[in-house]
Amino acid sequence: MIETTALLGIAAAELGMVLTPGPNMMYLVSRSVSQGRRAGLVSLSGVAVGFMVYLAAATAGITAIFATVPGLYLAVKLAGAGYLAYLAWKTLRGGISAFEPSMLPPDPTRKLFTMGLVTNLLNPKIAIIYMALIPQFVNPEHGRVWLQSLLLGSVQISIALIVNGMIVLGAAAVATFLAGRPLWLRAQRWITGTLLGAIAVLLATDRSRPLPA
Repeated sequence: MIETTALLGIAAAELGMVLTPGPNMMYLVSRSVSQGRRAGLVSLSGVAVGFMVYLAAATAGITAIFATVPGLYLAVKLAGAGYLAYLAWKTLRGGISAFEPSMLPPDPTRKLFTMGLVTNLLNPKIAIIYMALIPQFVNPEHGRVWLQSLLLGSVQISIALIVNGMIVLGAAAVATFLAGRPLWLRAQRWITGTLLGAIAVLLATDRSRPLPA
């Protein structure tokens, strides 16, 4: 039903995006460094629910809306590419580093979960993935557009949770390591900034458009 190239494309794009500093990573790292791994994992569970909300919206027919109003799809795609390019620019300039987090006051479990959920729902990178990126890998000729969206979204969620989980578990150690090694921190910024910029270019130059189910 889903081509291997589509799976690999989503996997590569998500890996590049999840490794670039953004609202989710910065919040999770800050929580893990400030309040410990448990707080980071609770926050990550909220992020996971946010992914589920986006996935439900995608399978409910976002691509059909974009197919009906192609101008809206183009506007969202270009806006998303512009936002990613802006993040890449800031990262390469040294203005963004998830591993230089601000210290946050301790919060109860419910608030940690809620903040993780809200941070993900308001994260432009995640909106771009589900509204502009995943639809490009859906092929109506293979049937069941909703199921393809569901499977591709599941790949994205799996990679995001695995990588973010590893970041939560190692946040304190990585932050301490990078704090005393500015060259490593600079390399991290260049790698993530370059990946983010490449995704922005691919998103802006892709000429495919979603088709209705």
